[in-house]
Amino acid sequence: MTENELSDRRVLTVVTNYGVEQDELLVPVRHLREAGASVDVAAPSPDPIRTLVGDQEPGERTRPTLALADVDPAGYDLLLIPGGTLNADALRLEDAAVALVHSFAARGRPIAAICHGPWLLVEAALLKGKRLTSYASLRTDIANAGADWTDAPVVRDDTGGWPLITSRNPRDLDDFLGAIDGVLTEAA
Repeated sequence: MTENELSDRRVLTVVTNYGVEQDELLVPVRHLREAGASVDVAAPSPDPIRTLVGDQEPGERTRPTLALADVDPAGYDLLLIPGGTLNADALRLEDAAVALVHSFAARGRPIAAICHGPWLLVEAALLKGKRLTSYASLRTDIANAGADWTDAPVVRDDTGGWPLITSRNPRDLDDFLGAIDGVLTEAA
């Protein structure tokens, strides 16, 4: 991606204030901003976001740009859902996050989820008939939600009227970001 290639694109990232996997949040946010996209990070509260590395070690802190309850999804081109076991488990209990997922899918807007991030899509009951990947421990949850789980670095599925991009873990970030860049430039 070249600088400003995505200058007319807006991305919303949803997380909780504790437990998001550091690289699954910060690497995509930095990448997209460097490509010119406007990226907002929404969390339940305005408190700092405490990231983790490998679900255990303290990572970098960052601040959300807005609260989940204040998001207007109509202004965004893509929804990004990072993982981290603690983050994803808590995020799926946030009604505002579930509502955002429904809004993006209903508008036919792309959703990108990595690692444990697809738990939010399971909670939203939007996976039936989709093909995706995730952290391997979500395989049964995804199958029970009516989706086809596969072990691949990145999977894009456009069935159901909205693009879904998924990856397994931070080692797949290059493939994940490439697929996100692709779907955002298609929409241009």
